[in-house]
Amino acid sequence: MNRMPLSAETAQKLAAFMKVPLEHLMHMPQHIMLQKLAEMAKAEAAQPAADTNNTSENA
Repeated sequence: MNRMPLSAETAQKLAAFMKVPLEHLMHMPQHIMLQKLAEMAKAEAAQPAADTNNTSENA
């Protein structure tokens, strides 16, 4: 099994998102890491939309 090629920045973001130590990511199965990356991307995509809606409602 090959390791998942992640940049250092992405690995740090994913570890923070999952609330696990960075070392745990290195031993995580690839299919789980891909699932968590998708969840993180979905959460980040929803975040700016929610922020935009809140600022327009307050105006």
